[in-house]
Amino acid sequence: MGKPQQRSARTTSVAAPLGGWNARDSVAEMNPMDATKLENFFPTPSDVSLRKGYTQHATGITGQVETLMSYNGPVSEKLFAIAGGKIFDVTNTGVATQVYAGLSNSKWQFINVSTAGGNFLAMVNGLDPAMVYNGTSWIVVAVTSTAQTISSISRGGTGNLTATVTTAAPHNLVTNNQVTVAGALPAEYNGTYLITRINSTQFSYTMATAPATNAVTLGSYSINLAVTGVNSNTFVNINLFKNRLWFVQEDSLKAWYLDPLAIGGSAASLDLSGIAGSGGYLQAMGTWTLDAGQGSDDYAAFVTSMGQVIIYNGTDPSVAETWLMKGVWQFGQTFARRCFFKWGGDLLLLTQDGLVPMSAAVQSTRLDPRINLTDKIYFAVSQAATLYYDNFGWQINYYASENMLILNVPISTGTQQFVMHTITKSWGQFTGISANCWEVHGKEGMYFGGNGYVGRFYNATSDNGTNIQANCQQAYSYFDSRGTLKRFTMLRPIIITDNALPTVLCGISTDFDPVSPNGSVTFNPALIPIGKWDAAVWDYNLWGGGVNVNKQWQGVTGIGYAGGINLSVASQGVDFRWASTDYVFETGGVL
Repeated sequence: MGKPQQRSARTTSVAAPLGGWNARDSVAEMNPMDATKLENFFPTPSDVSLRKGYTQHATGITGQVETLMSYNGPVSEKLFAIAGGKIFDVTNTGVATQVYAGLSNSKWQFINVSTAGGNFLAMVNGLDPAMVYNGTSWIVVAVTSTAQTISSISRGGTGNLTATVTTAAPHNLVTNNQVTVAGALPAEYNGTYLITRINSTQFSYTMATAPATNAVTLGSYSINLAVTGVNSNTFVNINLFKNRLWFVQEDSLKAWYLDPLAIGGSAASLDLSGIAGSGGYLQAMGTWTLDAGQGSDDYAAFVTSMGQVIIYNGTDPSVAETWLMKGVWQFGQTFARRCFFKWGGDLLLLTQDGLVPMSAAVQSTRLDPRINLTDKIYFAVSQAATLYYDNFGWQINYYASENMLILNVPISTGTQQFVMHTITKSWGQFTGISANCWEVHGKEGMYFGGNGYVGRFYNATSDNGTNIQANCQQAYSYFDSRGTLKRFTMLRPIIITDNALPTVLCGISTDFDPVSPNGSVTFNPALIPIGKWDAAVWDYNLWGGGVNVNKQWQGVTGIGYAGGINLSVASQGVDFRWASTDYVFETGGVL
């Protein structure tokens, strides 16, 4: 008999899964640079980073924050949150300030618009009249522009600032409509005011100065902001296209539009019922820019609940020569009002097929899932859309400073986020952030609405003081010997941190059996005391500025033809980056 063959140990290295989360390909044929699970890790061009966390930016809010809106005026910026039928000013860190109440729901769609009259934030929700913020006040859009004859204007008594107007016929106004009173005497009654409805023929407003008597000359009033021709409380979506405000009417195939550079006035309709052959209703409208700027190549995109996209080009829908239909395309069904997102020069559409860029989709000669940005996580998106399509919270947003595209997914027990690095197009999955909505505000600050608070995202290395828990199952590799059995004995992830190494457990999964590392992952921060000038203790504190490269071997046990590391991390207060993994294994024969 010959001498038995001795086992030989091999060492090899595999980069961290820079290719990101793969929920499309067979686990047996997946690129080893991918991962079958990538939870709370973010793949960048050079490494895989533990995601950063959040802090509670604004508190003292009752209920779930379902809308976040950024008002961007020329001299001021405001961040507003809507929860429990109330609007809160959450611009500053701390306790939120309630600025409006009495809304029927908190699920609003909004847009910033600039006209000769100023900068405005306009919003609709399909139940309440449309509302406009003008930089100082919240104005409810009136349903009529017709003022009634004034029968009397009275004051509440000596020194009282409240004026009560009685009209000869029903005024059809509601609280927070805006009127301008002119021609009355004493002159203190004149001015522009937000009104409070008393009854069908009376409303009141607050003057700046108390008049000496009731009005002896009645004058007249005008209604400053109204949309006529349709009730604005039926508007469920709002868009700005070539200087016109557009609205989608609930449960219909009608869109309505105003005159150019107007935030009120007579609305005209565009009926798409003769074009949308699949039926359903209009879900939303978006502006698609072919030349990556605001110009003549801007297209109006309407999408129905059945996934039909109708594209127009032009300026005035009432003039056939200036309003041309470019085509109708069929995609997967849409299930969320916030299904459009303008991303650079493109328009992204969220459907049951995933996240579709319009530039690629309308040029495809057939339904090709590879054009979707979510192609690599196609099964995960499709499964989530099937299970949770009726949940509120689906939204797309872009965090430019981190090169991060965020798809918010409202699952049954909260929310999760599918996130893409916009340079590499690699995906990851974030958990532990219960966000109903997202909004960029200020100098690339990303905020989200939670239960009773507004969070500031990616500004901390913990989740409001708690550990960030991350897990990864890297794709399986045959290590260039597909038919050879291997016994894995050791792993060494190469980890770069700026502080103490957090808790890291790793194990080996073999032959597509994703076994998690043994033990629970916890972390009690014991950070390296980085020194500060004029405060640090000499010979005790360490001076900052460097990084720590951690190369610790961990023993593992696994036998199989293919293997892949699974990594679990618990961390806070640490910038954690994973570069690569070294494997030690022995090769054997064929069994």
